[in-house]
Order: sequence, then C-alpha cells, then structure tokens
Amino acid sequence: MKLTADSPAEKSATKTDVLLIGGGVMSATLGAFLKQLAPDWSISLFERMDRAGTESSDPWNNAGTGHAALCELNYSPAGPDGTVDPAKAVGINEQFQVSRQFWAHMVAQGHISGGFINPLPHMSFVWGDAHSEYLRKRYESLSAQPLFKTMEFTEDHGKIAEWAPLLMQGRDSGQRVAASRVAGGTDVDFGALTRELINYLGANGADLHFGHEVTNVTRASNGGWDVTVRNRATKATRMVSAKFVFIGGGGGALHLLQRSGIPEGKGFGGFPVSGQFLRSTDEKIIAQHNAKVYGQASVGAPPMSVPHLDTRFVDGKKSLLFGPYGGFSPKFLKGGSFLDLPLSVRPHNLIPMLAVAKDNMSLVKYLVTEVLKSREGKTKALREFYPEALTEGWDLITAGQRVQVIKKDPKSGGVLQFGTELITSADGSIGALLGASPGASTATPIMINLMKRCFPGEFAGWEPKIKEMIPGYGVKLNENESLAEEIDAETNRVLKLG
Repeated sequence: MKLTADSPAEKSATKTDVLLIGGGVMSATLGAFLKQLAPDWSISLFERMDRAGTESSDPWNNAGTGHAALCELNYSPAGPDGTVDPAKAVGINEQFQVSRQFWAHMVAQGHISGGFINPLPHMSFVWGDAHSEYLRKRYESLSAQPLFKTMEFTEDHGKIAEWAPLLMQGRDSGQRVAASRVAGGTDVDFGALTRELINYLGANGADLHFGHEVTNVTRASNGGWDVTVRNRATKATRMVSAKFVFIGGGGGALHLLQRSGIPEGKGFGGFPVSGQFLRSTDEKIIAQHNAKVYGQASVGAPPMSVPHLDTRFVDGKKSLLFGPYGGFSPKFLKGGSFLDLPLSVRPHNLIPMLAVAKDNMSLVKYLVTEVLKSREGKTKALREFYPEALTEGWDLITAGQRVQVIKKDPKSGGVLQFGTELITSADGSIGALLGASPGASTATPIMINLMKRCFPGEFAGWEPKIKEMIPGYGVKLNENESLAEEIDAETNRVLKLG
C-alpha cells in the first residue's frame, strides 16, 4: 500500500491503468471489483480530503443509509387513479440485493469486515385518512411481491407503539395513523464500508493519495487521459497519465466532467441542495427507538427531503436523527466553494438550467421556507413524528450537499432529475457519476453497468467471476423466489444480520 503526500519536487508524469477520482463508495466499489477482475491492472486513487468516505459517503452526511425501497414512499407513489405500481420499488430492491451479495462476498473472502451493516427494521408511518388509505394500498401492492412478502401493515395504535414507541407517546388516540414494517431491514454505515474497501485496495497494491485534488482532466495524444493533481498541503502539482478515468467525486464530478470535454457530458448541469438534521443527545430517548421510519414528503419537497426518524449505527454506536430540513448552498461539496454553481454554467447547459429554474418554483419555495424555519419550527416538524419531543436534547447538524442532475429535455428544454446518471465516453476511456439518491445503496449495480459500458472487450470474460461474487447476477430475484430466499439466508449469515 502506498499512502502518498508528494514532495514539491515530484512534478514528473506518472502512469496508471485506472485512475479513480474521489474516495467515496463509488470509487471504492469500482476499485474493489477491478482489483479482483483485472489484478494485473495498476490502480491509483486521488481524494481531496485527508481520508476516505468523508463527503457524501459519510453517515452524518448521507440521508440514505441503506435504500431498499422498503420504507421510502417516494419510490412507490400513488398513480392518478390511486393505485400503487410496485415496479420502481422492486427495481431498487433488486439493486440493493446485488450490493448485499457483493458485500457478503467481500466479507466471506476476508477482504473486509462486516461491521458496517446492522439489522434494523424499516417502517413507513403516516397520519390522516388520505395518507392512511395510500399506505394501505401500497402495502397491498408491495406485499404481493416476493421481495416484499414479509411486509406488515397496521392502523392499530398499540401495534405501532410496539414497533416504535416514540411515534405514539403523547399522540391523540383519536388520530388515524397507519404504519408498515419490514423487520428484516438494515442500516449501512457507508463511510465505514468505503474505508474498508479502500483499505483493501491499498493492501493489494493500489496507490492511494489523500489530500490530493484533481484539478483538470484532458485528452492525451495516445487516446488516454492526462490528469492534473494538486497536493493540497504543499500546493505542488503533477500530471498523471491514465488509460481509464472514473470521476466519482460526488458533487465535484460535474466540473471535472465538463473539463474532460467529452460530447456525452454536454447539456448536464447541477442543482445543489443542502440539508440539516436534528440529532438526539439523550441516550434514554435513543434507546427507545430502533427503526428507520419514513413519512410523506411535504408538497414541493424533493424526494431526498422525505422526513424520517432514523436510527443509525455510526462506528458501532447507536444514534437517532430526524430530518432532513432542506436548504440551499451554491457549493457542490460540503467543503466546496460558493462559486461552484455559477462556475458550472456553460453555453451547452444554460438552456436546461434556465428551464429547470422556471419549472421548479415549488422546489424553490420549499427551500426558502426551510431555510427560514426557526429552531422551534424544526422541533414542530419533529413532533409530528415524536409528539413528546423537546427542543432540548437535540443538536442541529449540517448534512452533506446533494447535487441533483439537470439534463436536456426535448420538450421542456431541461429537467431536474432526482436520481443518478452514469455518463461514459464513446470509447469507454472515461466515466462519471452524477446525482444522488438512491446512490450508495446501489453502488454495486451502477459500477457493474459502468464496467459493461467501459470495458466491453473484457467484460464477457469477467462475467463468470462476477457470477461467483454475486450468485444472483443476471437474475431477477423477485421472479425467482426460491433463489431469493437462498441468497437472503446466505447474506444474512455472512453479514451476521440474524
């Protein structure tokens, strides 16, 4: 393993087969795959922070610690006729199952430990007649699917109090409420997972460079890429020559994608959304809650702002958060610059960005309202979930930045996309990931897709090994119930999930 902080004199170009930009879960996952599929390839990773997994992958910055569509209502909205289509939720859960299998493989092989994942029930909770009826229809739709067959539903106050006592303490006994639950959910500390994967890379010959910021990516005369890297401590710069580049720098990916100049990156912009959480400091309160409980988003709120009362395990310690409260900052990274947004505007993305500004006034109104919300206003929102919550005993913490994708649209000029977007060059020599949710939870299938697109000559030869790592690879588990049960039992055993 090479952990480097290069000297000012080190300015000569170095060469690598694979260059990973960003020390988050996406780069870590891709690197871990390639280290096993192409062990002879050299891999270099550059991260601007002093350690891995400190931006979007960090659990305090990441609103989605294990998206499996078990409780997130925005993945299964009601249609115009009130019915709930399970397709999107099933698709996301299928992707999460792929990630689980890859993690279990890494643990079983002794490459990483399993301390990053813990068993935790996933719940949805709503109140009022309309929302309760919706949740019942969602339950009926999803519980008919094999991957969701263990889902439970109730409107009984006593049963909900058994599942999550804080939700019902002090609540009006006459209020109609409804809840669904999947007891077999999980909580994932993606910061810990990221660091384990990157430690595995370093222990197996990858060059890891922390405190190094990639400032430019340009096409080389040989068809590869010349990458300019700056040592943030010494300010020294050097050039690295790479055959393949992955831009996985979270919000910072857009600027580097633009600098690469590939035509596939034209027309993309970014809309940054920040957020805050209330984090409990009362161990007695924390001990009473053991679930991820998601509700309905406010009108005009982005999907990533769905409120949730959320148990987390960070570095093995149990905690409790509520939020997020939306906000706005022009920064693309939590530690970024206030010039990030204006400097991302280009002639090719100006029309999409203006179209999105025009068509998303409800989002702007929501963000302004959230920014102006007082501390008491934030506590009032918490009390909708936990009626007896006090203002005291909760710290307000700032979450990470989420840069939502803006892309061209032939009808409106531009659309705001709340998801992830994988962009690759025609020759497969460079790839970039933009966007957010469900993000980290689906890193494994996203990186498999990237390898398929960027390494078409090698991929067919890799597939037997991928199948070995991921027994359900290429199979829709929702359509193969016996295999789904077998894989679930095995990943539970390896990951010690009960």
